[in-house]
Amino acid sequence: QPQLVESGGGLVQSGGSLRLSCAVSGYRSDLYIIGWFRQAPGKEREGVSCISKGGSVTKYADSVKGRFTVSRDNAKNIVYLQMNTLGPEDTAVYHCAARLAVGEGCYLKPDYDTWGQGTQVTVPS
Repeated sequence: QPQLVESGGGLVQSGGSLRLSCAVSGYRSDLYIIGWFRQAPGKEREGVSCISKGGSVTKYADSVKGRFTVSRDNAKNIVYLQMNTLGPEDTAVYHCAARLAVGEGCYLKPDYDTWGQGTQVTVPS
């Protein structure tokens, strides 16, 4: 299984931006679908975005459409989540997750095999 390490979280004011990174090691990242998930205290885990192994397919939760953009650089084995116009509702621990790809697609359900440790994003109200 690959190892995933997230970075880029932090404290940002409402309306601000952050870019999260998910570094993939141990295996070529272009073998894997990558998903981004978040979990806020007292809430269920939410699928935020995903990207297919080649990057041609992306999906977003309705709550982040138009504000978040997922991308990947397979040459560097990194997947990014650009988050704009952040609000307090985006406060959560963000995790990336990997699943061995079959075809070019992705999904937002948490049916992934490998998870990173997470990075905290805080947007004060």
